[in-house]
Parts: sequence; C-alpha cells; structure tokens
Amino acid sequence: MNDIFFNEPNWQKELSGAVSDVASLYQLLELPLPEQVYTPNKFPLRVPHAFINKMKKGDPNDPLLRQILPDIAESLPVAGYTADPLGENAHNPMKGLLHKYQSRALITVTGACAVHCRYCFRQHFDYGANLPNSQDIRQICQYIANDKRINEVLLSGGDPLNINNRRFNEWIGALSVIDNIKTIRIHTRMPAILPNRIDDELIEILANCPKNIIMVLHINHPNEIDDALAQKCQILKNHGVVLLNQSVLLKGVNDDVETLCQLSHALFGIGVMPYYLHVLDKVAGSAHFDLPIDRAIQIYWQLLEKLSGYLVPKLVQEMAGKPYKVPIDIYKRPPT
Repeated sequence: MNDIFFNEPNWQKELSGAVSDVASLYQLLELPLPEQVYTPNKFPLRVPHAFINKMKKGDPNDPLLRQILPDIAESLPVAGYTADPLGENAHNPMKGLLHKYQSRALITVTGACAVHCRYCFRQHFDYGANLPNSQDIRQICQYIANDKRINEVLLSGGDPLNINNRRFNEWIGALSVIDNIKTIRIHTRMPAILPNRIDDELIEILANCPKNIIMVLHINHPNEIDDALAQKCQILKNHGVVLLNQSVLLKGVNDDVETLCQLSHALFGIGVMPYYLHVLDKVAGSAHFDLPIDRAIQIYWQLLEKLSGYLVPKLVQEMAGKPYKVPIDIYKRPPT
C-alpha cells in the first residue's frame, strides 16, 4: 500500500456530534415529546445529524425515524428471539474473527457504528472480547493465509468505516498481501448515514488496493438516498469499487411492494445493485419489526411482477448452523 498522509477529516467531527438524547431528537424533528420516553441502558440512541436531516419533520411514523428510535417493545422478551440468533459465538475461532462460511472470513474490526439501528442482529454481541489490536491483526491474517479455502474477507463490525483511515489502511494493507485472498468486501451503513465518510484518503486507500473491492451498503428505504450519497457512490464506482446493497424487511418501514420497488430503482439510479433482501434476524429486542414469512413471500412475488430481474434482490434468511444464506422458498406461497 502507498504511504498516505492522514488528516483529521470532517466526518469525525460530524460523528462526534451524533444525537444520543431522545428529547433532542424530538426537538430537531419538531415532534412533541411523549409522556413516557424509553431510554435503554444498553444500545442507546445514536444518530448523526446528516441522517436526521433526511427524516420528515413532524412525522412520528417516518420510516427512517422508526429504524433508530428506541421503543419500549425492545424490552419485552419474546419467545424465539435470542441474543445470538445466527449462532456466531460458535464460529469465533479467535478474537475479531468469525469463520462461518467456508470460503469467506469476517473480521469485526470495531464494535462502533455511526447509527444504532434498533433491529441490529449484533446488538448483544460481545465486542469487548472481539476487538482486535495490532497483534491480533497479524494472527488473524495468519489464520486466513493458512486456510486456502478462504478467498474473500468481509470487513464488518460494528461498521468498519467507523474506524479512522489510518487504522482502515492498516487492515487493507495486511489483507492485501495474502495470496489466497481475491476479494475484500466492506459491509457498511456509513455512506447512507454520513456520506462525508467517503473522503479523499479513503478513496485513495481503496483505489490502491490490489484486491477486488466490493462495498455492500445497507439501505432499507428510498428516503435514505439523496444527492450526497449519489455523488459518493459515483466516486467509488469511478475508482473501481463494486457497489451492492442489502436491505432488511422491516414492519412499518419497507414492508410494502411500492416502497421496495422505489428502493430498487433509486439504488440502480446511483449505481448500486440490489443484492439481498433479508428476512429479519430474530434478535432479542427486534420482534416488533418482524413479519410473518407468508407476508414476506407475498411481497416478493409482487416484486417479481413489477421489477426487471436485475432489480430484484435475493430473498434470504441467515440461520444458525447453515454454511450459507438460506434462500426463502417462495413456492411455499405461490402467487395469487
């Protein structure tokens, strides 16, 4: 990797100013404060102003607001919803590394995110025991180099773009010299939450990487897409980054065919291919976002009817113990 001069970018200042107080959020959105405000002891509210600015003022049901606003329903135990719904703890051979799928390894480079999505499947993950330091980077890379089945590495977290450019460059540099690695995949919500994170230094790091770079964005609703995001996606594409998107099917956010059609068209319009539409992972605290599987299948048939094939994401569910993402059998409920 080329030497890069690292400055303190503006995105870090924006990130430090993220809203963490529910009353402040309601005030910014010109909403009356409810008589009872739910403030969780763990996994608190966190949302940058750049994302708040995409929300509709005066609308308590705004789909972006619903994704990040703590809800008392989170505190209610629901049978079948657990702290580790994907069984990741059983595939954690060393600190910072998850190896669930044969040809891919996932690195939790950080436990931090710019935004706390209330349906996050890792909201109970023990990041304290899984945050790799510089010594761990060497051990992780040695593990990957020794397993020739692994040809792709996923940088995840938390959000891997939540770390600074110097640290990110350290990871990219270490992975770039492993012969069996062909692709580095970056799973991030950051471009939609804080577009300024895609700065010149980050672009240079990605452009100089000799491996294939895929960035998988996480966008659930077309209102998350604006001109700032579009500009950053164009820059990424111009520097050879492949852009995909994965969404989660969420009750009260995007559980209707028109919204998902708009999302696919909007993504394609900024150069991002719809990739996955996930059935909700059954993590404790998220049950109020879940949909019956029959409803998910019904929506999917409608998508197939309305969209060209390349605009239809794969409907999948991640399940503990499975060595792959499980495609939903849409023929369980044939079209009507």
